[in-house]
Amino acid sequence: MQEIKDRAQVADGPVYSVTARRFHWWTVAFVAMQILLGLYMTYRGNTLNVWDALTNALYSSHKLLGIMILVLMVTRLVYRFSHGAPPDEPTLEPWQKGASHATHWALYALLLAVPFSGYIGISLFPALDIFGLFSLPALAAPDKDAAATVFYWHWVGAVAIILLATVHIGAAVYHYYARKDGVLRRMLVKAGRY
Repeated sequence: MQEIKDRAQVADGPVYSVTARRFHWWTVAFVAMQILLGLYMTYRGNTLNVWDALTNALYSSHKLLGIMILVLMVTRLVYRFSHGAPPDEPTLEPWQKGASHATHWALYALLLAVPFSGYIGISLFPALDIFGLFSLPALAAPDKDAAATVFYWHWVGAVAIILLATVHIGAAVYHYYARKDGVLRRMLVKAGRY
């Protein structure tokens, strides 16, 4: 019975499985928190040059959430490769299908690369301590010059995620309000039940 629910098919067309939708919305929540956390953390640390307990807690939270996003994305991709995705929305034109697939796979790649680069960066710095409770294992020997380069590309990747996510959200809103097709409905929490 759960398998039937998980491979949801409704009168309006196929939707993503319940599990895939949960992965999507957990990713959205974690990445939104991470962006806000990263901006505030770097503002306090790099712009204001305030290095206190709050700034340290923000950096620890950023590292911990980054590891959670990395684990979530690996798990999400394993699920995606083993369960697939529903067919494309039939109303999409070929160029829209291509743009959609390119955007999705670019986001997947960035959502793996950005947390991984952050982990490499904190290994190189080294800044592996989390809340003073434990330290992450190092993935590289300390090298602060290399860390600066990695952190720069980590930032570039984070900006790319924000830009691609904006395009992704804009396309979903466009399809919902202008095209009035089922693109957004396929990923809604209660897909097919409204």
